[in-house]
Amino acid sequence: MTATVDVTVLADLLRRAAKAEILPRFRRLGEDDVRAKSEATDLVTEADERAERMIKAEAERLWPDALFLGEESVAAEPDLLGRLADADLAIVVDPVDGTFNFAAGIPAFGVMASVISGGETIAGIIYDPMGDDWVMAEKGSGAWLRRPDGEARRLQSAEPVALGQMVGMASTGYLRQEKRAEILGNLAKVRFLTNYRCAAHEYRTFAGGHVHYLMYNKMMPWDHLAGALISQEAGGYAARFDGSPYLPRHLEGGLLVAPDKASWDLLRREVFTV
Repeated sequence: MTATVDVTVLADLLRRAAKAEILPRFRRLGEDDVRAKSEATDLVTEADERAERMIKAEAERLWPDALFLGEESVAAEPDLLGRLADADLAIVVDPVDGTFNFAAGIPAFGVMASVISGGETIAGIIYDPMGDDWVMAEKGSGAWLRRPDGEARRLQSAEPVALGQMVGMASTGYLRQEKRAEILGNLAKVRFLTNYRCAAHEYRTFAGGHVHYLMYNKMMPWDHLAGALISQEAGGYAARFDGSPYLPRHLEGGLLVAPDKASWDLLRREVFTV
């Protein structure tokens, strides 16, 4: 029998790690508690590392057959990333998504996890430590906002609108400079553009029906697997820039999320001409 992961237990683990290791450090980080990784805006904090260690230890105890892949684990051991494509069962974790915000004292960060089985994402969880609730999805079961008291509300992405009425989020920082300039010009065609510097909250916002598009170029599994599944289970349409499905093995190719295929095609043709 193939081992499985109890998604509600995993969701509770994310919450416990946030309460033990993340929230006590919010706006209380010392100078030695924050370090740059690839660039000045790519940060890791003591909260990221301690929360991931806690989640990893408990996940490996509960689900010893699952590959554990965390953002900070991969930073320390890059070869781990290549094992995801062939894993029968895997748990992928971002201990603090939105580390730049967290380190700056901005209350827009989250804890994310996804469950991978047989090469596809079967569950996604985004926990908001400040709001103390989860946005969750299991493949084929819809997307839900869940609270610790047991309250649950099904989520529905926004209805399609005309291009000029669309509001949404796009992360253009990892595009080539000339392509970034072209796309930023194209974004004059939509109603509004923003960026939270936190995929966790951007995906939550899309799944809740508040925005019409999300666009990302940098593809790290801990940033997007949970959110892409949640967006689709909420009724949205997500695909890589070439139109192919986004799968756990993909580390490039970008991602565009929209209310439906027609909106996706329109945004791809008129705005995100990558």
